[in-house]
Amino acid sequence: MYSKSKIKSLVSASPILKDIMDAKPVSWLNPELNSVAHTGFSITLEDMKAAERLWNRFAPFFEKGFPETKATNGILESPLREIAAMQSLLNETDESIKGRLLLKCDNELPVSGSIKARGGFFEIMKYAEQLAMDAGLLDKEDDYSFLTSGEFNKFFGNYKIGVGSTGNLGLSIGIISAALGFQVTVYVSSDAKKWKKDLLRDKGVTVIEFDGDFSKAITAGREKTKADPQAYFVDDEDSRNLFLGYTVGALRIARQIEEQNIKVDASHPLFVYSPCGVGGSPGGTAFGLKQIYGDHVHCFYIEPTHCPAVLTGLVTGEMSDISVQDIGLDNKTEADGLAVGRPSHFATKISKQLVSGIFTVEDKRLFKLLAQLKDTENIFLEPSATAGFIGPPLMQKTEYAKKHKLPLHNATHIVWATGGLLVPEEQRQHYYKKGCEQLSTAP
Repeated sequence: MYSKSKIKSLVSASPILKDIMDAKPVSWLNPELNSVAHTGFSITLEDMKAAERLWNRFAPFFEKGFPETKATNGILESPLREIAAMQSLLNETDESIKGRLLLKCDNELPVSGSIKARGGFFEIMKYAEQLAMDAGLLDKEDDYSFLTSGEFNKFFGNYKIGVGSTGNLGLSIGIISAALGFQVTVYVSSDAKKWKKDLLRDKGVTVIEFDGDFSKAITAGREKTKADPQAYFVDDEDSRNLFLGYTVGALRIARQIEEQNIKVDASHPLFVYSPCGVGGSPGGTAFGLKQIYGDHVHCFYIEPTHCPAVLTGLVTGEMSDISVQDIGLDNKTEADGLAVGRPSHFATKISKQLVSGIFTVEDKRLFKLLAQLKDTENIFLEPSATAGFIGPPLMQKTEYAKKHKLPLHNATHIVWATGGLLVPEEQRQHYYKKGCEQLSTAP
């Protein structure tokens, strides 16, 4: 618990913390941003490539087990689309965005419909592969489509998976674990959406709900799972494997960037804007992009005003030791995937040197953006996934480009959309209607 005197001292050292505590939208540029050449981490580019090879080994499993992946031979990937109509609309209502605007459509990622599959699927695949190899049932040269068989389902059924989640990570872990045959339990907070809990139960997943927020769910899940020698806990607050899974997204999008003849160099900067919860997925993709493009890529996170967990940790220097509740925020947002009070221990240490800045956004803005994107591009995102759209205009209002001498007229801006595919139609209509109502009352 942080005392009033301690909080006062933190505010004195970083005055922006007062606005954060008052739940005001803020723009923060990272004073500890470091050149990639001067950083050193426990994960390397070779680790990323090894992680992608694991994804490729599992491609036959996905192709056989999930028919929607047959067209891509079991490779799970999403499009990178230019969204000129949305850019034109944003230019009319905000700071004109210099350069091109694209959307990384992880809202369309097959099977799970969210970026959380990149980390969640990877961690479960890695665990399953190791179990099967240790038992002498699998070799890396085998055809992994056999993992869909009754033999493997029976084998994995002897083991349990646990995860604490506010939404999409739980969906991803539940879907992949149940498909392999694991006994899986998802511990969710009270703010998790009902349709997500229902979908998990339909997949045969045990869902245990907790009053309060994400921290209670993940703490309870961690304790219960780790007490069972046959159980494995996916720890969103401190997982190297989750983080490593997200880095593969950087390798994939780099190929798409090359295929679209998009230049990334000193004269053609790349900006990437990602919604942020505990910081694992944006941290993983930022780390990966930095390994590929070095200092020519600039990564920004966007968090809700009521739960800026990573921002609070970085601004105060307290990292994962501090929560948003410690500074008086309620951690309540309709962007359920971002409703976390404490940042990832593993990811935040890396983000401290790699993230260019963090912006915060009010919920009502997310719904407006949802409706605007649907109207201009006919693309649906869930509310949390729209957060990145505030990034390009806000970045241009800061001194960031001037400080780093970046030619914005040659810039490429990528908003990373993080979820939406599995949202039921009734819920989509509710979100869209809410966005339209916000637009109609906008000044």
